[in-house]
Order: sequence, then C-alpha cells, then structure tokens
Amino acid sequence: MTTKVVPGQLVASRDAAQVATEAATRMARALRNAIGKSGRAAIALSGGDTPRDAYTLLAKESGLDWTKVNVFWVDERAVPPTDDRSNYRWAKATLIDPAGITADRVHRMPADAPDREGAARDYEAAIREDVELDGDGIPAFDVVVLGVGDDGHTASLFPGEKTVDIHDRLVAAVDARGAREARLTLTPPAIEHARHLFILAVGAAKRPPLERVWSAQGSIHETPARVVRGCRGTVTWLIDKAAGGLAN
Repeated sequence: MTTKVVPGQLVASRDAAQVATEAATRMARALRNAIGKSGRAAIALSGGDTPRDAYTLLAKESGLDWTKVNVFWVDERAVPPTDDRSNYRWAKATLIDPAGITADRVHRMPADAPDREGAARDYEAAIREDVELDGDGIPAFDVVVLGVGDDGHTASLFPGEKTVDIHDRLVAAVDARGAREARLTLTPPAIEHARHLFILAVGAAKRPPLERVWSAQGSIHETPARVVRGCRGTVTWLIDKAAGGLAN
C-alpha cells in the first residue's frame, strides 16, 4: 500500500464554486496580514478556470489595499497579452480591472518577447526589486497560486524536463514542445520560498496526480508538482470532493 502524506493543510469543499470562495477568502487574508506586517505584499498568479473564479471573488474582497500589492505571474505562454490563452489576459479581466489595480503594481510576464532568456532575467530582476527577501536572501512571495495538471505538472514545470532541476534562477524560459507553446515560468526556488502556497484542484481527473504528489515516495521528474513538498511556508490544498476521491 502506498503511504500518503499530504504536505500542509487540506481543505476539501463541496464543488468548484466553494473551492473558489475558500481560495479567495484565504488569499485575501494572507495579503492583508502581509500588508499589516511589512506595509506591502506580493502575489504570483496562475491561469486556469478555478483560479479565474477565485480571482473574481478576490477582486470583491473588502479592506484589501491593492495599492500596496505587487502582482506577478507564476507562468505564461508565449502569446500576446490579448490572446485567449494568456494568463495575463484573464487575470486582467477577473482581478486587475475589477479591483482597480494600477499599472505600476502589475508585472506581466513577457513570455512573448523575442528573447525569452533575456525576458526571464528581466522578470527575475523585477521580482527581486519588488518582492521582500527572506532570511536566505530569496524573494518570498506572500501568496503563490498553483494548479496541478493531469500529467502532474505545476507552473510550467513539466514531467521529464530539466526545468524542475533549476535552483540558481527564479525564472526560466521553457521551449515549445509539440503543440505546447514556449513559455516563461517560476522555478523551484521561487515556489519553495513562498510564504503561502495555495494549490487549487477541481474534478476527478485531478485525483491521480494529487495522489502522486501526496505519496510519501515518488519522483519530482515524473510529477513536478511534488516541488510543493519543499515549500518553507504554509501549503494549503483547496480541492473539491471529486479531486479528493471523497464521497458526496
């Protein structure tokens, strides 16, 4: 029998709508606490339908001073910012515009730049400028939002690729493969040093990859989402009953 060890707190909700509500409430609380402690906060956003719904609710949270929050992205496809596949586009529509977040606080990940390696270096420089360093001198996002792909990937860290082994950079370029676009992504150090990781997973298709992440044994190269097991901050899994294989 495979031993299962869930790293962090598991919050199982009834359905996707409740997952989004829980996520928005908890993200807002973490951001408020960060602002109360240091006068500023930083969040890194992921794409996907469930985070999108959570961002819509997050934009409506009262008492959250967005003038003190810097917004970054976990990963982005090499597409224009107006493209339907752009994580930036949907965050702008669901969170940035509704919450009135000003342009100086929004740091789009320019994965569509001709020189993606240079764009990765520039994005790391922006992170280092606006995200508070932890005791190890690594920028520590107050909130990082992640998902888990059906293949076990998270961010744009994909199974069988070397990106998961990067530990000397915070941002990396990811080459195109097959039908998959080239991308930029945060690397393991940026994820592991987050103060709060919120991982959202909805639907029965997420159960197998979650089981692999939660298994006491396994390979990060086969299931890159296992990177969250090294997080030094708090880890919260926000899932619905289908993803957790729980009875209704």
